[in-house]
Amino acid sequence: MKLNDIRDNEGARHRKIRVGRGIGSGKGKTGGRGQKGQKSREGVSIAGFEGGQMPLHMRLPKRGFNNIFAKDYAEVNLGAIQKAVDAKKLDAKGTIDHAALKAAGLARGGKHGVRLLAKGTLTAKLAFAVAGASKAAVEAVEKAGGSVDIAKVVPAAEKAAAKKGTAKKTAKNG
Repeated sequence: MKLNDIRDNEGARHRKIRVGRGIGSGKGKTGGRGQKGQKSREGVSIAGFEGGQMPLHMRLPKRGFNNIFAKDYAEVNLGAIQKAVDAKKLDAKGTIDHAALKAAGLARGGKHGVRLLAKGTLTAKLAFAVAGASKAAVEAVEKAGGSVDIAKVVPAAEKAAAKKGTAKKTAKNG
């Protein structure tokens, strides 16, 4: 075989159809768009439009509820953490927090921190600093000789009340 013998497999490459390039091309004049009207023009996006009839996506009932105040936690199972410790991806001596779990590839996302879940078994003695943990996960970590430090989240109402209280104190003093 020589370099000049190399060819693509038959039918592997298709030539692009050149639209609007004369009557002989088969896609000339109107370019396969028919004649006149909205859909023959450029920049038309009417997907889902049903000629004025109520579109299907609007006829179907809405289901469920989307909580806009929901917290976004990266959920991590104890079994996955044990695997990472065994594979030397996680350092068992230091405190395991969101950054450490992210570096080990265990926590994806989690804008509001990490939540520990009890799936799997944990044998290593580990210290955790997380945003939340299930009761079973805390028990499993403590049974293995470790500790779980859960960050206290102050509700917005308490923050506002505390702020109002400090504002009054400064007004009295001033």
